Parts: sequence; C-alpha cells; structure tokens
Amino acid sequence: MAVSTSRPPQRTLGSEEYSLYSSLSEEELIQMAIEQSLSDSGSSQPTAQNHQKQHQCNSLNAEPPAPQNLIARPSHRPPQTSNRSLQAAAVQTPNPDFGTGIIRKRYDGSYCRTAQTVEPNPIEEMIRNGDEEALNNLMKSGKRLCEPNKDGWLPMHEAAYYGSLRCLKLLLKAYPVMIDQRTLHEETALYLASVQGHLDCIQFLLQSGAEPDIVNKARETPLYKACERQNNQAVQMLVEYRADVNHRCNQGWTALHEAVARNAIDIIDILVKGGAKIEAKNCYGISPLFVAAQSGQLEALRYIVKCGADINTQANDSASALFEASKNGHDDIVEFLLAQGADANKQNKDGFLPIHIAAKKRDNDDIVSMLIPVTSRVRVKRSGISPLHIAAERNNDDILEELINAGYDVNCTLSFDRARLYEDRRSTALYFSVMNNNIHATKLLLEAGANPNIDIINPLLISIRHGCLTTMKMLLDHGANINAYISTHPTSFPATIMFSMKYLSLLKYIMDLGCDADSCFTCPYGNGPHPPIETRRQQDNTPDHKHPKIVQFCEMVSTPELSRWAGPIIDVLLDYVGNVRLCSRLQEHLDSYSEWECIKTKAEPPRPLTHLCRLKVRSQLERNRLKLLDTLPLPGRLIRYLSYDNSNDC
Repeated sequence: MAVSTSRPPQRTLGSEEYSLYSSLSEEELIQMAIEQSLSDSGSSQPTAQNHQKQHQCNSLNAEPPAPQNLIARPSHRPPQTSNRSLQAAAVQTPNPDFGTGIIRKRYDGSYCRTAQTVEPNPIEEMIRNGDEEALNNLMKSGKRLCEPNKDGWLPMHEAAYYGSLRCLKLLLKAYPVMIDQRTLHEETALYLASVQGHLDCIQFLLQSGAEPDIVNKARETPLYKACERQNNQAVQMLVEYRADVNHRCNQGWTALHEAVARNAIDIIDILVKGGAKIEAKNCYGISPLFVAAQSGQLEALRYIVKCGADINTQANDSASALFEASKNGHDDIVEFLLAQGADANKQNKDGFLPIHIAAKKRDNDDIVSMLIPVTSRVRVKRSGISPLHIAAERNNDDILEELINAGYDVNCTLSFDRARLYEDRRSTALYFSVMNNNIHATKLLLEAGANPNIDIINPLLISIRHGCLTTMKMLLDHGANINAYISTHPTSFPATIMFSMKYLSLLKYIMDLGCDADSCFTCPYGNGPHPPIETRRQQDNTPDHKHPKIVQFCEMVSTPELSRWAGPIIDVLLDYVGNVRLCSRLQEHLDSYSEWECIKTKAEPPRPLTHLCRLKVRSQLERNRLKLLDTLPLPGRLIRYLSYDNSNDC
C-alpha cells in the first residue's frame, strides 16, 4: 500500500500561483491535503519547505482599489516529500483538520476515513521484519506473490521500500520479470528504494537490470529523488548505471535544479561530470544558476558559474538572477553576481530593475547600496518609476534616505501608465509618504527639495484628511498651496476647505493661514431658487460626465453628511470674510435651527469696522508671515487681534 509522494504547495494570500496541481480535480486535491496533514503530524521524513520559493514580477503595491502586492510568478517546482509511514490502519491520532478515526487508502490511491479496524497484512509484516524464511515458506506453500494489491503494490515494492534486501532478492529470483512493475502511482521498486535511500537495494536492483529512468506520475526518476534526499552514494550509483541526468519532470525541473536548490555540491559535481546541462531550464525558463540565486545558495552558485553558466540568465518573464537575489535579500549572492559582471540594468517584463525590487524589501540597505552605482539613471527614468516611489510606499525610510543621498530626483513622477494604476492618480514619492502618514519620510523628501504641489490631489489635502497637523505644517512651510483645488472634482471653493469641513479646528487653522473663504459665498444662484443637488454618481451618469459640474459651497454643505454642521461651518468662515450675502440655500440652513439665528445675524451687513480692518491688515501680509504673526514686531494686543484671539463667538 503506497502513499503519493507529492504535497501541494502553500498558497500565498493575494498572489497568483502557477501550480503543478492546477489541473487536478477537487477530489485529488482533497486527497493531497489529507496527505499533507498526515505528513505534518506523523512523518519523520524531512520536508522540502526551502524548495518552495516563489519568483515574483515586481509591480507597485498600491492602496485599494489599486493593485496589491507584487505579481507572483511560479515557483520553480512544487515541494515533494515521501511518507510511507501511513499503513492500512496507521493513523488513529486526532487531527484538527480531518477529525478522529482511521485513514484508509482506497484501491484507486485516494483516502477515506473509517472507524473499522483493519487487519494488518501478514506479507507486509514479514517483509518489514525482514523474515526471509517465513516468506520463503509462504512461497513454497504455493502462495503467489506476484499479484498487486488494490494500490498496485507488489511484495517486491514493499521489500524495496522497507529495505529488506534478502526478501527483495528472494522475490526477484522468483519473479524476475516484475522488476520494473509499477504501482498505481507508477512507482517502481527502484524508485521506492531511492526515496528511502536503501543503498543495498538500489545497487541490487541496478545490477539485476532495473531501468533507472522509469518515471512516476510527476515524471520524477529515481535519480531525481536521490538528489532530493541528498543521497550522494545513491546518485553516484544511478549515474554509473547511465541514469538520464537531464531528464525533466512535468515542470521541466532536472536533477541538477534539485541539487542546486539544496546546495548539494558533491551531488552537483557528480551530475555535471555525468553530463548534466548547466543551462537546462524548466517550463518557466529558470536555469540552475537562477535557482541558486533565488534560494541564496552561494556555494552552488560559485560552482555553476565556474562551469560556465550564463551570469545574466533570465526567466521567461525576463527577470534576471540578480533581480531574484535582490528581491529575496541575498546580500552575498548580489555581491558575487555583481563581482562576476552581472548586468544591473536588465528589466523584467514589467520594466522593473533589480534596484526597484531591492527598494521594496525592508532591511535591504546593503543591496541598494551595491546597486546604486551600477544602475543607469536613464534606465530608471525609462521604467516610469523611481525606487524612491517604492521605498516611500513601503515605508522603507533607511532606503529612502540612501536613495536621496545618492542623488535620486525627489520630484520624479510616475509615468502615465504607472499612475493610472491608482484611482487617485498619485505621481510623487512625497504623496506616498503623506498617504502612509509617514512623518519622517515626508520630512526627508521635503528637506531634499520635494515639491508639494505636483500631484493632481495635493498631499496637503491628504494630511488634512488624516488630521495630522505636523505633516500639514511641514507641507505648508515648504510651499504647499493652501488654496489647492482638485481638477477631477472641481469646486468653486478651495478643496482644502472641502477636506476640513468636518473638523472645525482644522478649518479654522487653514483659515488663519490665509485660505480663501470669500469663494464660499459666491453663488451663481444668489437669492433665486437652486437646482436639486446631484450626487457624484448621478453626475457620472450624465451624458457630459467627462466634464463634471463645478460644485458650489452651498451644495457641499447641503449633503447629508454635512448639513447638520452647516451652521458652525458658516460661522467659522464668516470670521474671514467681509460684507457677503448669503444665498437662499445657506439662509435656509440657518433658518432650520433656532440656535443658528445669531450666525444669520452675524452675516448681515454691514460688518463691524474692527473686523473689516483686521481683514485688511491680514490681506496686506504675505501668507508666510501669517504663520509667523507671533514673531512680528507688533504689540501683543494687536497680534492677538490679528490672530482672532479676541474674537467673540455668538
């Protein structure tokens, strides 16, 4: 009774996976899941988790609804493991995934749970215990041992699996034609002996004429499994008996790929001397050198390069070995590849360079430092994205600072194709930092000369939405437009007012700094009737939605989210305007609550002369000086007057 030697690869949340098992049925996948659970709980065989590495194609990680994470590319091959410890009634321990009971194997190789007790197979027990005499007596009594069980296993398979050499010799002598007979999983006795590493059985079978290149269902040969188990002697035997060292499994993976992935230098040497092709590639275009760079196997990489492997090998998605080593944070691999002349300016299919992917990973400072001097700034510009964007987006402040110090342009913008991946059409590294509410990164960029007024949506508006006064002050100190508008959402008044309406303290703060409040009281409808308020969705459904209607202040405060705050909002704004006339819609709002009667009275002309004088003085001051009123050579009372410290609320 045999157990499949394959385990499904672990899926990565949010990434696309190209799996060997994508074509299998649900029942087959469930069977593999049971195997994995059993192997995890009871098998003593080593797993190949380090073999399960994913190569990804680096695209920006954006805020929803923009694309998330780097696009994952396929792993070089799914991990493999063997578990023959499951017998007919082997597993009776509780399992959190499959409950309690006994796992049995059906005749077709699938698994089921049963509460019935299964009698042990006496022939299997004899073989497991190496009882050659009992087995011989059984054969003399006329018992035929050349018939497979429901799983396609012969006693010969059992003997090879358990390493019972004497039983194997006895069975092969009696049934020599069965030497290459296969189980339901197409596993030969030689394959099973290689899985378990029974050297004496392997040697005997080879000497007896066993075919070394018969494959199992995954098209894996005994040589492949010997490399997977890192069994040097078994590999040597198989190569000496002319096993095909360049055979590919159904993912194009060769024995050399497997040996390199495990940094098994002795096995690599045996395979290469036996004729293994250094440049063999799997179905994803991944060569052994690429595998060494991907998995961080420096010794294997040195050997492969010494044998003449192409240092600039690229996978099917054009990602280079240097790109992969940079992505996985293998400093020593990157250093070695660069020392051997690896090209740091080879782009993958999405146009990303090794420095882009290195900037994505935290604590990759050393790799970024190595890549900076060998990366072409022209190639970076051609890619449509700067590593500054990626470092800022991922909050990798140390890498961001390193790139700034290296002279990367802090005002570099995303290309149109890159920017349109984001709903807000962001384009600068500063925007990413402000969006992440990363004060330190924002400070680094601003001090390096970042322009806060490049993006379609001004970063100042994002800082207002976050309610972060520290970021707001930094942006304003470095020239952010206090009267910023958004072209895609046109309003008749500054968008800074629109973003701060729900926070009266913020609204007052930006008004103190000189934001234009007069535009809020300029309504084209005046005292006449106003048209019905249209939502953004209704505007988008109109025939002329590509040219959205300009939203008036009175329409904005009439929305359900803001209507209950209309009075206090108008009250704050009235402190920063002279004689204005409220439109009929604003008057309706003030009439709706008796508590707002004083606000309506406050708006009636003429306004107090002291108030008009304050507005005149403030209008003569530059906006930068409004932020520094306390430092002006004026009497304290006058400064308090200009700062509205002596204003009386109604």
